[in-house]
Amino acid sequence: MRSTKLWLYGLILIAAVLSILLVMRALDTMLPGVQLPPAIGELTVERVDIVPEGFVAKIRANSQEPMQIAQVMVDSAYWVFAQSPPGPLSRGAGAMVTINFPWVAGDAHHLKFVTSVGETFEHTIDIALETPSLSIRSLRNYALLGILVGLLPVALGMLSFPILNTLGTHGLEFILAVTVGLLAYLFIDMTFDGLEIAARASSMFGGQLLVFVPLLLTLAALQSLSQRSSSSDNGTRIAILIALGIGLHNLGEGLAIGASFAVNKAAMGAFLVVGFTLHNITEGVGIVAPLVNKKPRRRFLCLLALIAGLPVVPGLWLGAYSFAPHWAAIYFGVGAGAIAQVVVEIDRFFRTRPDSQFANTRFSHTSVAGYCAGVSLMYATALLISV
Repeated sequence: MRSTKLWLYGLILIAAVLSILLVMRALDTMLPGVQLPPAIGELTVERVDIVPEGFVAKIRANSQEPMQIAQVMVDSAYWVFAQSPPGPLSRGAGAMVTINFPWVAGDAHHLKFVTSVGETFEHTIDIALETPSLSIRSLRNYALLGILVGLLPVALGMLSFPILNTLGTHGLEFILAVTVGLLAYLFIDMTFDGLEIAARASSMFGGQLLVFVPLLLTLAALQSLSQRSSSSDNGTRIAILIALGIGLHNLGEGLAIGASFAVNKAAMGAFLVVGFTLHNITEGVGIVAPLVNKKPRRRFLCLLALIAGLPVVPGLWLGAYSFAPHWAAIYFGVGAGAIAQVVVEIDRFFRTRPDSQFANTRFSHTSVAGYCAGVSLMYATALLISV
């Protein structure tokens, strides 16, 4: 009986909403002299691949009316192009535009897309170099680079575990605080990177919401799962969560490096490689910090290193061959949410350990010094990433 009433109330509510919409539509056609301005279209160039024959641009339309690409200009001259799929682009539709153009290696080229109603949308290629093609050799080279940038530095940082294991209570408190500082820096860095990428995506996807909504949903979901966990070995669980959070961040690092090489910003890619390598050494220290005073197996430590460092490899592949700004922004939001959850877990670890005096040390002199040291380490290595 109760379920029947709920269904009845639901149907009444839906009928009321539909009635309001119908009335509003009728008034819109009856009101005289209301002239709406023409809809302004938006065309986002998500990616441009450079091939020997010319350019292949991935575009996405955002307009209330179908958008038709009528002409394409390269360096102020009109050029023949082919669009796949052909025809007008509805809102949210994407297409590949192939332009046969004798580009010059190392030069800058300026693209301009002209629609059938005269709107123009521009994109500049800073340095024209052929985009690496998908091949077994390139996949292998990117995989090797990912291992050198991600897995080996993380493992090298984890070799500090015997030294950390000799620390007393205050030493452990300091190292855990350093880990919080590292993760807090990664959270801010990943959030701002996601916002920067979201600004390059089509506005129809929501802009900054591409980062903040996945961030909050991920944090809420992981917090819910964490409260249901009945694991008694908090240190081991915290180490796994840190490794997962850093692994998500390192996948983002791989995306950044791969995308830099894909759009022919080789200098930026090289600096990212150096900077992220140093970053990952410090991250390795943070992974093993919760395991102090424990005797983890080598196999478990190897698993943590793989979880945290190996995601750079698929990140490189995705960034180099199929980078899309809206999906990348969503991913960065998920990664930032996961890192925020790890910080919450470490704080809980501080307060619930029965064998320590961490319950009221959140803002002690030792903890604050650790926070500052962690952020300073990450900032110092980040200076090598800027170009």
